[in-house]
Amino acid sequence: MFSRSMTADGVKPAGTLRPHKMKAMLVVIAAVLATVAAVGGTIYYLNRPVHLRIAVGPPYSDDVKVIQSIAQTFSRERKYVRLRPIVTEGTSASAASFNAGTTDLAVIRGDTELPKDAMAVASIRKNFAVLWAISPGKKKGGITRIEQLGGKRIGVIGRTQANVNLLKVILTQSGVKPDSVQVVQFTTTGFAEAVKSEKLDAFLAVGPLNSKITADAIAATTRDGKEATFLTLDTADAIVQKYPVYESGEIPAGAFGAKPVRPADKIDTIAFAHHIVARKSLSEATVGALTRELFSIRQAVQSEFPQTAKLETPDTDKDAAIPAHPGAAAYVDGEEKSFLDKYSDYIWGSLMALSALGSAGAWFASYLRKDERVTNSGLRERLLEMLSAARKSTLIDELDAMQAEADEIMRDTLHCFEDGAIEEGSLTAFSIALEQFHNAVADRKTFLLDMTSSGARPARSHVA
Repeated sequence: MFSRSMTADGVKPAGTLRPHKMKAMLVVIAAVLATVAAVGGTIYYLNRPVHLRIAVGPPYSDDVKVIQSIAQTFSRERKYVRLRPIVTEGTSASAASFNAGTTDLAVIRGDTELPKDAMAVASIRKNFAVLWAISPGKKKGGITRIEQLGGKRIGVIGRTQANVNLLKVILTQSGVKPDSVQVVQFTTTGFAEAVKSEKLDAFLAVGPLNSKITADAIAATTRDGKEATFLTLDTADAIVQKYPVYESGEIPAGAFGAKPVRPADKIDTIAFAHHIVARKSLSEATVGALTRELFSIRQAVQSEFPQTAKLETPDTDKDAAIPAHPGAAAYVDGEEKSFLDKYSDYIWGSLMALSALGSAGAWFASYLRKDERVTNSGLRERLLEMLSAARKSTLIDELDAMQAEADEIMRDTLHCFEDGAIEEGSLTAFSIALEQFHNAVADRKTFLLDMTSSGARPARSHVA
């Protein structure tokens, strides 16, 4: 009788795998592939770029140029957050787009109505209100105070209604009825020719201290010997108290020209910021990363746009006019969660899952070795049967065949031990039985050979 692992001619095929080993290998390969896929998927999920749409306008404005530059820098440096600028007709349109849910972020004026669920991420620039009156030559008795603007014609640089609303706030707080003045609005480009056909008493411009638009407007309105008298806002502090979206500002002497010096002395005014706002529902981790990445490139952005960009962190006070997004506030206050803080629950959960998976794998491996243990037990019984048969055999060829089968049984047993299907005690018991079998075969062969040498009939095989 031959072992099931041998071919018909008694030779075990080279390079073949037993069925139980094939199963175990397939299970191991599947487990490794699943683990690699899970780890790879987790790494990709945690590090994949997050794309955010940001509404900004109007077209060709400084805000658009700054946001586009930031978006390009984020993409070039492969930042975690990527921005996709959506150009709108202006800050009001940007707020409307934000409210409609078509964008994740928006650039808005701080003095306009805050979009629903909007929270501050950063401010990209600060605008100052500049009021100046026009007088022909150095003639005395012209407008020197805001209170004197009642009944006058005032030119407002910029078509947005927000600038007109700002003028109304200034006039009202200074004791001038907004309905008593006539407002004429101009575009931010091409107004130099437009103002020639208008007889205006004063102008309002809104922009950064080093705004080229404001400087050009002042220059255009003071041609032909006209003089500009800059109007200080004595009620700036009162406006700030009443409207928290504004803050007190000061325009230093010479801010808009050195020859002649414009203004000749510092003047008080109010200022407001242009903010990047995010939807309240946007995750803290995403907004925190956006804020961190914005300020990591702040110097580069401000160097590229020295006159228009001034990135600043949001006000994290609870009573801030525009509340800071929790993600941005965590960055500003140094309370960002570390990797372990963010994912500790996932890590511990994964470890527990791996532990359970390991236990399940051990049980499954033991289950797969069940057939192997049963088969080996049968082989051990076969070895004991051959031990009894060897002591009674009368044929040397039969003894040789049983010894060859015992070698195969030994090979299979050693494989089972290596696979963990049997323990060391079982291997020891098998070794004792195998030794007894070989001793029995050797003794029986000696007995048969002695019989042959004494003249008895040869006992080589059943065939004569």
